[in-house]
Amino acid sequence: MNYLKSIVALGLFASLSLSTFADWPAWRGPSGNGIGFAEDLPVEWTVDFNVSWKVKLPAWSGASPIVVGNKVFVVSPSEQEAALLVEPAPAGRGRRPAPPPGMGPGGQEIVLFCLSKKDGSIQWQSELDEGNKIAFKQNMSSPSPVSDGETIWVVTGNGVVTAVDMKGKLLWKYDIQKSHWKFGLLAGYASSPVLYEDKLIIQVLHGMRTDDPSYLLALDKKTGKELWYVERETDAVHESPDAYTTPALSKTKDGVQLIITGGDYVSGHDPDTGSEIWRAGGLNPQKARNFRIVPSPVAYDGMIYAPTRKKPLLALRAGGKGDVTESHLVWKYEKPAGSPDVPTPICDGKYFYMVEDFGQVTCLDAKTGDVIWGPETTGLGRVSSSPVLADGKIYITAEDSEVAVVQAGPEFKLLGKSELDGSFTLSTPAVSGKQLFIRTGEYLYSISKG
Repeated sequence: MNYLKSIVALGLFASLSLSTFADWPAWRGPSGNGIGFAEDLPVEWTVDFNVSWKVKLPAWSGASPIVVGNKVFVVSPSEQEAALLVEPAPAGRGRRPAPPPGMGPGGQEIVLFCLSKKDGSIQWQSELDEGNKIAFKQNMSSPSPVSDGETIWVVTGNGVVTAVDMKGKLLWKYDIQKSHWKFGLLAGYASSPVLYEDKLIIQVLHGMRTDDPSYLLALDKKTGKELWYVERETDAVHESPDAYTTPALSKTKDGVQLIITGGDYVSGHDPDTGSEIWRAGGLNPQKARNFRIVPSPVAYDGMIYAPTRKKPLLALRAGGKGDVTESHLVWKYEKPAGSPDVPTPICDGKYFYMVEDFGQVTCLDAKTGDVIWGPETTGLGRVSSSPVLADGKIYITAEDSEVAVVQAGPEFKLLGKSELDGSFTLSTPAVSGKQLFIRTGEYLYSISKG
């Protein structure tokens, strides 16, 4: 429970009950760092072994499941009619990878499902939005939900924000694109919302397909009323303003700050007003035109970690005012191997774990950036989900639903590898209690010893 105490000490989740910390209430868990409170998790399984239940989902999605109490929530497109299946354009030179041929976007509705944590039975479902389509390697259900234990909030790829109570009743809706600027990202909208006190905070960092500004937005979590709107400046060009990142929260001596990466900069903001407190450059030192950022920032123990398009990865001291590009830089990782382009790293304060897009994993000293071990090969194929750490183990999920389990700590050890149904898997797993939840392109699995 030492890790739990450290999270509470950060003051970021003081409004949540301690029981919540056994849950996974948002993308990347209760800490926002990909670390969960679980125990006795398995290191190997098959579709028939160490699977406590599985539930067929109507379509594939990059949205991750969240766990609140005895419920699991997952966002998905509705089921698609076979006649409407389309063949996505193949990935070629100058194009991002697309879903495998034969996989359409799913049905037109975006739906929130509530399942029993115990047996996977569907308790209810609520339609959130309509107008689904493929945007390169995602559809309009990519953002993951977030919950405070009483309400679930979902943002769709179309920018429709919905609040739903624990029984599936729709409480309010807010259309971002109708109220503000339309989305202009090359590969569709995918940032998940962040909950802070009474605010639901949303980022829109874009520029490839628009000249409109990037912006941050906060809504009252109870009413959906806009609390603040702030434009975020950038001099990034072409595709480089686009970011598919999710904001992080950082505890500093001056209070909690909202951390944003994208558009060639990492910046710290006041979550009560959205105003920018500081920013650092150096994320795109060559001012490349295609430097969109996918992996999200990580904030822990007085440090800010800003991954980019593989390299550089910057580590900065939290806090400061104005331009902190040089004054707060602690270390940077610029080696050609090991850095991620898509998966978000994990930090527990002592170790910093990175998963490269083809399954190589590296462990750095979180304070100095020194390599502890790696890059080490796991034998996985392409990885688009982010790793999670629980029970002393790092779970890394590949697009073909194969999972490698690596021992956390100062020595690399591959503990096991397992595969499920082989379908197109983008979602980051969730953990809770003695269960690991993995969403593949076809099923939601509950993995546990038994």
